[in-house]
Amino acid sequence: MPAFRSLASSDVKAVVAHLRNLQGTNKTSALPGNPARGKTLFYGDAGCSACHMVAGNGGFIASDLSGYGATHSVQEIRSAITQQASDRQAQSAVVVVRTGQQFTGRIRNEDNFSLQLQSLDGTFHFFLKSDIERMEYKSLMPTDYASRLSAQDLDDLMSYLISSAKKSEPELARDDE
Repeated sequence: MPAFRSLASSDVKAVVAHLRNLQGTNKTSALPGNPARGKTLFYGDAGCSACHMVAGNGGFIASDLSGYGATHSVQEIRSAITQQASDRQAQSAVVVVRTGQQFTGRIRNEDNFSLQLQSLDGTFHFFLKSDIERMEYKSLMPTDYASRLSAQDLDDLMSYLISSAKKSEPELARDDE
């Protein structure tokens, strides 16, 4: 992609506005639930904030969800909460090394010869694959959200994620500034 240095400031603003329009962030739709109650669930009973953060608050081991609601539909958000992700990036790993020590966390880097794991307390561990006896993968997301959370709870969580994403969107600078 070419550098944007050659574009005038107004052209850059126009490109950004067009990209946001393509994302669908300018469309207004009724939120499915109560965002205030969703925030209470996110940081409370649902336990989302143990792993995820929104607007700088919460955990760091899983994805930052600050802008998630701006780029995902209500159906996609509901599915992400209630269905298990199959990709290894969304899973935690239990690494057992040849000495018998066990480490649990999220794989942050992996190549043919080494592995970098971040444990739930934030510590990074580096392993040579030749030193790993075995690895097991498990979901970071609780597997019972579909049954543990009511339909209203899910609507409230989705509403919180969507409304917090709208609040975190930077405003485009105006031409008259």
